[in-house]
Amino acid sequence: METALKRMYEGMFLVDSALAAQDWQNILNEVQRILNRAGAEVVSLKKWDERRLCYDVQGKSRGTYILVYFNCDTDKVKGIERDVQLSEMITRVLVLRTDRMSKEDIERPTPLEAVSEPEQSDASAEETKQASAAETAPEDEGSEPEAISEDDDADVDDTTETA
Repeated sequence: METALKRMYEGMFLVDSALAAQDWQNILNEVQRILNRAGAEVVSLKKWDERRLCYDVQGKSRGTYILVYFNCDTDKVKGIERDVQLSEMITRVLVLRTDRMSKEDIERPTPLEAVSEPEQSDASAEETKQASAAETAPEDEGSEPEAISEDDDADVDDTTETA
């Protein structure tokens, strides 16, 4: 009796953007169904981004990507890829082994999340700017910038040698 070795994998699922906009929950259920059929334990599942494809895939020029991190037996990955090929909802999949992926790497914001974060971080950045300006302002109040007088220019040696 052989024990199956479970490893961490990263799966990037590609679906049609129009279908994703219409029935997002059904697409997530399909991805879950495929992974459950392989006995995979889902660690993280999130929408990565919606992008224009480099070339048309099944007549579609735009696609929505779903990023999934999961633990699975090594011999079940081929079954996941086969189930995606048979699925009418999922266009493509790329599964990579990611044994050295840390929890911080898995939780890193996707491009979709990174776009929405600047809106939130703009307010905090403005607060930080105001706070740092308030800290430096009292120090600068007592000192004025020194004016350069014409006498200071006299100290500079303007003589140049010509050959």
